[in-house]
Amino acid sequence: MTSNYFWRLIFITLLFIISNYSAAQAQEDVFAKASKRLIHQNDLRGKNAFSVGIGTSIMNGDFNNPISELYYHVGYKRFLGSSFAINFGFHKFNLAFKDVYNEGFMSYDIDLEWYLSPSKKLSPFVYGGAGYHAANYFETNEVKLQCGVGFEYLLTERVGMKFFGDYNRLKTDDVEGLIFGKSDDTYWRFAIGLNIYFGNYLALGKHQKNIPTIINSNQLSEDYK
Repeated sequence: MTSNYFWRLIFITLLFIISNYSAAQAQEDVFAKASKRLIHQNDLRGKNAFSVGIGTSIMNGDFNNPISELYYHVGYKRFLGSSFAINFGFHKFNLAFKDVYNEGFMSYDIDLEWYLSPSKKLSPFVYGGAGYHAANYFETNEVKLQCGVGFEYLLTERVGMKFFGDYNRLKTDDVEGLIFGKSDDTYWRFAIGLNIYFGNYLALGKHQKNIPTIINSNQLSEDYK
């Protein structure tokens, strides 16, 4: 009789261990999937980025034979969610026509950016906004609109390389000192640059603390505290 009770006890104990192990494994799978989703929701990129770039600018104006000139920019962007960001940028460049015209300009732009694949290392993006366009020493100034496209590839967790081009339309036709036709002056900018990200890693850790773990969600653990 004692032997029967012993084997029953062993059998019940084994069932208890197996059932708890299976439940723990299932729970662990749920937590792993939740953590993976969380990482993708934070989308590999930081909430903030410092941007630099260098490239070329070319004007579409009233003279013939436009030529490419040096262009560079610095900026700061802040993500509003996983896909959208506000970008504030300072841009310095020259606009020129061969043997006729070559002047320096700057612009202060604000854009809304849309990343089409924020959870992937390689993501195309589009953007558009408005800016303040001025000649060197603010001798002339105009309001403009701009839009652009590009793509970014994450080299590391914090650094992304970007390629982009944008179209800029001024609210004037005499940027280069010549008024001809009815269209306002426009110009293009093309560049390669870097986004240096910061600011999402602490947030990610905070969110991960809110994900229940097997230890802090297992009711048995509460009984032994």
